[in-house]
Amino acid sequence: MSSTGLPPDWIVKHSKSKNAPYYFHLPTGMSQWSAPDGTNEDLLAAHVATLTQTQKVRAAHLLVKHRDSRRASSWRTPEITRSHEEAIEIIKGYESKIRNGEASLAKLAETESDCSSARKGGDLGFFGRGEMQKEFEDVAFSLKPGEMSGPVDTGSGVHLIERLE
Repeated sequence: MSSTGLPPDWIVKHSKSKNAPYYFHLPTGMSQWSAPDGTNEDLLAAHVATLTQTQKVRAAHLLVKHRDSRRASSWRTPEITRSHEEAIEIIKGYESKIRNGEASLAKLAETESDCSSARKGGDLGFFGRGEMQKEFEDVAFSLKPGEMSGPVDTGSGVHLIERLE
């Protein structure tokens, strides 16, 4: 028996559509919603709780695009012409205001973010691994709830990321 409490050759997976764990038998490819016979329920419950806590995060961000961004336009600006360096300076200014307590990321995102999530204060909701650009995801998963990153470069532009949950 493994540390998951499952019998040999069984693993726990997570259904995105049902947001629930399911059980997969590696040799046969069979999956099922209920734990297989021979499962140590206490170990499994502890393992699933750990998985659930680390599997998804909720984050908000403030995005400043530049002319080399994947899509150099936004809800605010039909054609973005600023340079990457200018975008970094702008995001650093926002970071300074947030860290000094002059503004919150959510309030700044509402008016200054180049992402359509601006109308939700930059809130992107919950997401798991593989759902965001790797650079963004790596930083979001490394933050503790309530922490904010420094500038993060992705193909979309330059972000400040705040881990909400």
